[in-house]
Amino acid sequence: MLVYLLVALGGALGSVARLWLGIQVAGLIGVRFPWGTILVNILGSFVIGFVAMFTGPGGRVPAPVEAQAFVMVGLCGRFTTFSAFSLQTLELARAGRLLDAGANVVLSITLCLGAVVFGHWLATLFGRA
Repeated sequence: MLVYLLVALGGALGSVARLWLGIQVAGLIGVRFPWGTILVNILGSFVIGFVAMFTGPGGRVPAPVEAQAFVMVGLCGRFTTFSAFSLQTLELARAGRLLDAGANVVLSITLCLGAVVFGHWLATLFGRA
């Protein structure tokens, strides 16, 4: 039962963090292109890659499943925004901004995949337990 409460708490925190960061990015550079969504997806991908490697089996700091679920399912699961990414891509395409829609797909996928690889790699630098 504890794991469900921790996932719910992580999800609440992840949602609030996503909203806050999205507002900050929009305030800085505007809303014409979904940079806020891309940024949260990159950060979330990095965190989940790092935590999976650092706290997983054989990781430097093995963590209980509850702690991993809090971060990886709750926090990252609600912080990252694949559904928002999908909707924003569709909206760009429907507005005739096909180049922007394509850029959103390419940037999101390559940068987020790169971020999860980087997070995983960085955790390996801390060595195994």
